[in-house]
Formats: sequence, C-alpha cells, structure tokens
Amino acid sequence: MIKKQGKALFSILFLISVLLASFFPVAGSNNVSFAASSYDYILVFPRDRYPETGAHIKDAIAAGKSDVCTIERDGTRERRAESLKGYPPKKGYDRDEWPMAMCLEGGRGADIRYINPSDNRGAGSWVGNKLSKYADGTRIKFIVN
Repeated sequence: MIKKQGKALFSILFLISVLLASFFPVAGSNNVSFAASSYDYILVFPRDRYPETGAHIKDAIAAGKSDVCTIERDGTRERRAESLKGYPPKKGYDRDEWPMAMCLEGGRGADIRYINPSDNRGAGSWVGNKLSKYADGTRIKFIVN
C-alpha cells in the first residue's frame, strides 16, 4: 500500500515539475516557446546577399531597436519622413532605416545608416517580396544570419 502511494506521489510530483518547466524556461536556454507570443512569423535575412543592410539591421537590433516588425502599410510615407529627419541625402548613398517605415515600430527614432544603393534597394525588394503575403498587423521577427 505504501509503495503504491509512493509511486502515485512520485508521478504527481513529476507531472507538476514538467508543467512548471514549460512555464519557466531555464535561464540561458534556447527555449522560444515563452517569447513566441510576441511575433507571428520569423524571417531570416540573408546577410551574405545584402551585407551592408544585414550589418545595419544586426547593429540596430543589438543597440536596442526592435527585432519585430508589425506590418502596417498605411502610414509608411509619414513614418519614413519622420525617421529621415535630420539625415540629408548624400550623393552615392541611400539612407537605410531600421525599423523599416512599413513597420509600426518604424518612424521617429529609427536607426539610420548611409549604405550602398544597390545593397539597400536589393534588400528592400527582397524583404518586400517576402512580406507581401502577410496582412497588416502581422508581426515578423527578423533574424540576420
């Protein structure tokens, strides 16, 4: 009888520990289930194809800018104008912004970098193509490889 109660108690404690572990991931682990609610999809940006843009995104995120883009196409023009204030055009360069103006996180306070136009425009076209299938309000987590 005592042996059965011991097994039952062990089973209950084991089940509780498994449930608790799923709610409280181990510090330093790569468990993303807890953070998954902050985005809908992941987009891996190809830094090897667009090195200047990739470096800019990676640096801006490391400096505290959002790695999530909430797509909101309405207002893109206004957010772009807001983000580029104080950054005049430079001959031979594009002004790259992170977060992008098509993201709700873009606009005032965006990180701006002058980069090669072909890199910037190629990256913009690539991202635009990848995100075209997603509706406004979709949250995309960017990872630069």
